[in-house]
Amino acid sequence: MALAMPALSLLCSQALAQDTAISTLPAVTVRADQESLPGATPVDPASLQPQRAATSDSARLLQDIPGVSLNGAGGVSSLPSMHGLADDRLRIQIDGMDLIASCPNHMNPALSYIDPTQLGSLKVYAGISPVSAGGDSIGGSILAETRPPVFAQPGQRTLREGEVGAFYRSNNRARGLNLSATLATEQLNVSYSGATSQADNYSAGGDFKTYDFTGRPGHTLARDEVGSTAYETRNHTLGLAFKQDNHFFEAKLGVQDMPYQLYPNQRMDLLDNDQKSINLSYTGQLDWGTLEARVYHETVDHFMDFGADKRYWYGTASGGPMMVNGAPCSTISASCAAGMPMFTEGKTTGFSVKGELPLSEQDRLRVGADLQRYRINDWWTPSGGGMYPGTFWNIRDGERDRTGLWSEWESRPSAQWMTLVGARVERVAMNAGSAVGYNPAGMGFQARDANAFNARDHRSTDTNVDGTALARYTASEQVDIEFGFAHKERSPNVYERFPWSTWQMAALMNNFVGEGNGYVGNLDLKPEKANTLSATFDWHAADKAWGFQATPYYTRVSDYIDAVQWDATTNQAAATPVKNKFSVLRYTNQTARLFGVDLAGHAPLANNALGDWGVKGLLNVTHGKNLDTGNGLYNVMPLNGKLALTHKIGGWDNSLELVAVKAKTTVSSVRNEIRTPGYGLVNLRGSYAWKTVRLDFGIENLFDRLYFLPTGGAYVGQGTTMSNPMLPNYPQWGTAVPGMGRTLYAGVNVKF
Repeated sequence: MALAMPALSLLCSQALAQDTAISTLPAVTVRADQESLPGATPVDPASLQPQRAATSDSARLLQDIPGVSLNGAGGVSSLPSMHGLADDRLRIQIDGMDLIASCPNHMNPALSYIDPTQLGSLKVYAGISPVSAGGDSIGGSILAETRPPVFAQPGQRTLREGEVGAFYRSNNRARGLNLSATLATEQLNVSYSGATSQADNYSAGGDFKTYDFTGRPGHTLARDEVGSTAYETRNHTLGLAFKQDNHFFEAKLGVQDMPYQLYPNQRMDLLDNDQKSINLSYTGQLDWGTLEARVYHETVDHFMDFGADKRYWYGTASGGPMMVNGAPCSTISASCAAGMPMFTEGKTTGFSVKGELPLSEQDRLRVGADLQRYRINDWWTPSGGGMYPGTFWNIRDGERDRTGLWSEWESRPSAQWMTLVGARVERVAMNAGSAVGYNPAGMGFQARDANAFNARDHRSTDTNVDGTALARYTASEQVDIEFGFAHKERSPNVYERFPWSTWQMAALMNNFVGEGNGYVGNLDLKPEKANTLSATFDWHAADKAWGFQATPYYTRVSDYIDAVQWDATTNQAAATPVKNKFSVLRYTNQTARLFGVDLAGHAPLANNALGDWGVKGLLNVTHGKNLDTGNGLYNVMPLNGKLALTHKIGGWDNSLELVAVKAKTTVSSVRNEIRTPGYGLVNLRGSYAWKTVRLDFGIENLFDRLYFLPTGGAYVGQGTTMSNPMLPNYPQWGTAVPGMGRTLYAGVNVKF
């Protein structure tokens, strides 16, 4: 089973292990990687393989790893969380590229740019990360890669192969296609992979609201329909690889065209996201060791406005009454706003180089350097309703540049011991241009806040130092112990530092945690500094037929970036914080503590004429607390577990899963986080593999249970989402985003 401290590798194998008469299509598997840092543990891949047909969200492939949970977002953009730390507190790479969410709501996180069918590997450090895999993060690391290139065998003139697949899921009518093709010689590889998926809104397991209006004339939603959960996305990767002797060169061009992804826990929706990336890499085995180098460039053009389930026209019409549920505002006037267009443009350029030098048979030294240059503009054009005459600049000429140097020493002084010690130093420089509101005389203290922001120096330079010390002790063939300490530092992101307006409408646009509140940046934020202790105790059979792992951990974060409720009138922290309603908050440094334990295990049950039977499970518990306020930390997953009965025979691979989650009662009071009841779900999964065909199918939420996502945020998926309070008769606060009701899914892949 996956461990919380060591690296885990989720790799695409070329065949799923079956009886000798059967070969299969490429499958997502989890196995030990001898070069991983430090040593990984084999994991049965059966629980992950069927989920490629069950989801279009690559982050969901992580949900069976102990210590990992998912924070809800759009249909293909869940945010992984490790031990209560999520989003920019994790380091997430795609094909070696450090990608940044260019959106005030973080609607385009790194994993949204890769479809599950395009994944070749996922390495996860769900706790302490070596410095070679860390940097500018205080949680774990996720290193995702597309499928590696393959070449013709010696004497084989050319290699031609490919795969085509399709899936359908019943609840939200999700459907999609994927295609990959390769043409290769012994030295040259040309490959393409593409995937498209589309879905409607999904339905919960029952009515979770008492209203059906959306604010658009003639458009209503059923009371069990979760508004703003539809999406459509298309991802393409074109690769060119060349190898000669001990040298390997690769170029990849990535393109995403996402026409829309609606959000049930955000007041706006993604209505266009165009991403392009070029990624060049070199790996060489030289006389002195191994050298790897990479340079990449990414551009993102992002657009947000109100999707189909949210009101588009706001304000009054020709002096008439406030529009209610679709009344009468149909033309732009001085007091009538047509939507709220929001544009973001991000550009990321990066370079990395690292070398590995074998010092002796027992010792290896790794050194490296990282450079990243990030530029962002975030502007909102006027659409009426008091927004004229100008454009609102949320972030203008934003900059965030990173420079990092690191080194780590791996030593194996004996057959029983392995140690890994490393250090990293990073410089993070940030800056932004002048703030500009829609109208200097407009509502919401725009002139006051812009003048105050512009009077300040926006430049900052942080010097961050990371250090890790890890060790593994092999006591016997059945007992391994891993333990370590890490000090990690992370500078604020651009949306924590630069958004400047206390105006409620503007603040509501700056929220990447999905709980319905608005946020104001803080130029005085300091980098977060985390100290983590962790250990993993692994008991297993000599042949790994059974195993049990326990991973306790403790993290203390100084200068943790939390928030305080803000009074726009006084421009000070609120004297009396509001309760049980949405509010505006300002980021601030405080102190936090997180601790918990991850348990995981697997064991065979029987081997008979009906096949091989087994059981596997995991249990996670995390406690998070703000030590300055005594509040719980936001979006910490409550006690949760999964137990699965597995069955294999011939080409069949099946499982029966029970998922259980405790009620969420410890919440962030300052954010008025919503409590959620506990729940249990039953899932059925099955697959059958022929020589060149694989069929996956299953039922999730078998009993159509109505439940609410503990880390899914607040439901603001329909209606007058820019009114606070929302009108008419919209629940002002207190509805969490429900999970999906019963859904049947099926997928087929054919290798050619």
